[in-house]
Amino acid sequence: MRPQSAGPGARRAGRHLVAVLTGALLLATTPATSAEPSVRHVSHRAADAAWTGTWATTPTETPASDTTAFQDETIRQTVRTSIGGDRVRIRFSNEFGSRPLVIGEAHVARRAVDGPASRTDPRTDRPLTFGGRASVTIPAGAPALSDPVSLRVPAGSDLVVSIHLPEHTQGSTLHAFALQHTYVATGNVTGRGDIEATTTTDRWYFLTGVSVSTGRSARSAAVVAFGDSITDGAGTGVDADHRWPDFLARRLNAAFGPHAVGVLNQGISGNRLLHDPNPPAGSEAENFAAYFGRSALRRFDRDVASQPGAEYLVVLLGVNDLGHPGTVAPESERVTAADIVDAHRQIIARAHDRGLKAYGGTILPFKDDTLGFHTPQNEAARQAVNHWIRTSGAYDAVIDFDRALRDPADPERLLARYDSGDHLHPDDAGAEAMARAVPLRLLR
Repeated sequence: MRPQSAGPGARRAGRHLVAVLTGALLLATTPATSAEPSVRHVSHRAADAAWTGTWATTPTETPASDTTAFQDETIRQTVRTSIGGDRVRIRFSNEFGSRPLVIGEAHVARRAVDGPASRTDPRTDRPLTFGGRASVTIPAGAPALSDPVSLRVPAGSDLVVSIHLPEHTQGSTLHAFALQHTYVATGNVTGRGDIEATTTTDRWYFLTGVSVSTGRSARSAAVVAFGDSITDGAGTGVDADHRWPDFLARRLNAAFGPHAVGVLNQGISGNRLLHDPNPPAGSEAENFAAYFGRSALRRFDRDVASQPGAEYLVVLLGVNDLGHPGTVAPESERVTAADIVDAHRQIIARAHDRGLKAYGGTILPFKDDTLGFHTPQNEAARQAVNHWIRTSGAYDAVIDFDRALRDPADPERLLARYDSGDHLHPDDAGAEAMARAVPLRLLR
């Protein structure tokens, strides 16, 4: 079965979300690097090596209006690595499924250097196993890690993960705003270089992480970018890998080498520090708010503390806590600057408890935004939170995104050349400016 349409309500929600989060879709491809001969699954000894995340995304659930389902279909999904390695393992999730998720077969490969974006290089194709078995059944609410496979993965390369879903499967666990095209094809074509897609979407389904390991003695670490739509990449190009964490990964690679610091994007469009999605009854937001994910305080252990190799954390959250009440959340959930500061203190404490360095990102300006977030009250709260981030010393260091992107002539507004058009989300140039605002010395 093809993914099913969610009906008129979902289509209206889609139009709203396009305006809110991403703009028009633009198809662009990035070639993979050269291939190498086929390599076997790694030994148990190699499997015991240290692992570092090279890519990650945050899973969310679906609203009731999203009835997307798959049956006897292959989902082919592309991700961009941040650091390189010699061995790979893949993390899947059935966190929001109500029944076991059956993956009949799964493969990982590097993307081909030419041809359609869905093409893989067959010389790099590796079947994934789970405890030595080609298929896996993931219980409802649980994740699953593949066995490690030997595959040379260059930093900044495109990996393609293909999974076959033989049974009727609801698309219940996903990242809804991937800014990356995903391809759905009939039958089990996980091991084929070329597939004939029946559906194309911009979501990642059931795929939440890729980690790598190397035989090198040099230490690898990872930084987790913990944020909302600005970290998720809203306002930047589709298939372009122009989110600010993507630009940061390129800077780190150039400065420290391709195996030093992985960048894990745990941003969710619409995410809040203090509240789960709670759309007002009967509102259009009922068709999309579930995609905003559980609150940052609730998801911290999964999305930050458990990430392989994580040593650093960059937090950029709070704008939706200010803007959602009265728009896509009840007015009763309005928060104060003190409430947001208290949430940041909790994140810092939990990060330090896990031995992570925690860096605070100042909230970007959003005067005259098209979503109705900006009010004098919300601007005063933003200024108060940013003052605390800059001056309290609670964070191990400050990354002043606000200073880097604001208009000097009107500091409550994004600089025009960094504005995606909604006066809230940075465009590609703005995302690159955000990455430049991160002092690399903090991540070494």
